[in-house]
Amino acid sequence: MSAVLITGGGGVGKTTLSAGLALAAANRGITTLVMTIDPAKRLASALGLDVLGSDPTPLADNLWGAMLDATRSWNDIARRYAPPDVGPRLTANPFFEAATQHFPASQSFAAAEEMTVHIESGQWDVILVDTPPAAGGIEFFTSPARMRSLLGGRLLKWLTGGSLPGRRLVYHFTARPALRIADAALGSELLEAVAEFLIDLRAAYDGIAKRSREIEHHLAAAHKVVVTTADPAPLSEATKFFELENGTPDLVVFNRVLPESWYHATTAAPAPFGDNLVRWGTEAHRQAEARRRFSARWHVEPATIPWLPQTPSDLEKLEQMIDSAAGLDLDRLFS
Repeated sequence: MSAVLITGGGGVGKTTLSAGLALAAANRGITTLVMTIDPAKRLASALGLDVLGSDPTPLADNLWGAMLDATRSWNDIARRYAPPDVGPRLTANPFFEAATQHFPASQSFAAAEEMTVHIESGQWDVILVDTPPAAGGIEFFTSPARMRSLLGGRLLKWLTGGSLPGRRLVYHFTARPALRIADAALGSELLEAVAEFLIDLRAAYDGIAKRSREIEHHLAAAHKVVVTTADPAPLSEATKFFELENGTPDLVVFNRVLPESWYHATTAAPAPFGDNLVRWGTEAHRQAEARRRFSARWHVEPATIPWLPQTPSDLEKLEQMIDSAAGLDLDRLFS
């Protein structure tokens, strides 16, 4: 069993590459799951589908796909890792869904948990994860530690009294009556619901903290593919992975690479076509120089995928895209 994490900044083609690599693995006879958290449903589009559900769905021989439902995943997390009496109460709290959608790294942690569940199921030989683009993809790798920091942090401990024995009993006999008085003045049960939520969230710390360390183990063992283009912003995001502990990528892929044949464009063609050729030739040179500098700085030999007039939107075009790539070491990724 191996996991391949496709990461990088937003808009660089991670989802399309994830689908293409998954198809390449499946074509080798490897049982493969490709999963994404992309709310824009680009994975479904890349695979030629209208929709893709949260449960793994057969797509082709040896190939399954799934799109993360973060709300459902967090309900499962609460059920699995909170104390038995806390989980149902926590998920029923009106603040739970909003909080898990907006906590720092919450979606990334949910995606990492889903990845870990599928790895531990043993159902697939390879799992490819199209990681969320938040923070340039770094957040996916740091989300377990950030979740531990959040649930075990000083603020939450102060608000809930930490692990003080009988904290909930004290709450019921002292704080709760006061909150009810305040709620009556406000005309709702808002404050009491907030207090209940924070105490239950704190009670889930031990289980989620233990699970987060198991997730980190799988993240460290996974193959990491960083996707970028030669543009400054994606390149800046890609460099962060070389500075991240346990995040050094196995492979860097430059996407949308202009062909070498454009390097020597001339103005022989009549205007405006000649002028356009020169501009494209200049851009092709700039891209090549950006790749050269990146390679020299980080001592890597990046793979390249050529620029395509249209984004692949079916299995045949995905296969053609992977075949056109240079430097993709599929044997290493799927080992």
